[in-house]
Amino acid sequence: MDGFTPLPATTLLSFLVASIVIEITPGPNMAYLALVSASEGRMKGLATVAGIALGLALLGIASAYGVAELIRGSAFLYEVLRWGGAAFLFYLAYDGWRDAGVETEPTGRGATTYFLRGLATNLLNPKAALFFVTVVPGFIDSQLTGASAFILLGAVYVGVATIIHASIVALAGALHPLLSDPARERRLRRMLSLLLAGVAVWFLASSASRV
Repeated sequence: MDGFTPLPATTLLSFLVASIVIEITPGPNMAYLALVSASEGRMKGLATVAGIALGLALLGIASAYGVAELIRGSAFLYEVLRWGGAAFLFYLAYDGWRDAGVETEPTGRGATTYFLRGLATNLLNPKAALFFVTVVPGFIDSQLTGASAFILLGAVYVGVATIIHASIVALAGALHPLLSDPARERRLRRMLSLLLAGVAVWFLASSASRV
């Protein structure tokens, strides 16, 4: 590991603000967390948050050591990830819609399933990887070219994202006890599933031109 020179407090503060702004912008994670937490409860929502956090952390570490540069430099890899990520989001939307047709029977899926889904949604998101390649370096001084400063900012971003995602789970999870009526639960599931499908379309459109 390279020697580490502490980043200025102003740099950390500005990166913190940028991370908050980026994370409160609606996207795939937000929509899926709302769907899971409202329909399945907070525990499975938090399992999804843990998967998302791990996915972001792995992307940050990989980017620090140049892996994301390969994605940016390869149109083929970028498109594979872009279409794979969109297909997975469409699958999750379909899965939520299909479950809405089942009369309040438990899905039988444990927290591990939702953890892995949260992990997959981020590992298949090329824009998440490119964030670490295009945005993070702008906050690192030219003499701090090693991985340590990069990983520090990556950790800040993962921390911000996790706090915001957990807040979404808490808010959406508050609806779960109110969904004792099967018809009401079915409507909410389908509404959130349509929202997630819409986010998948937005994801494809917004990622068509590479960052």
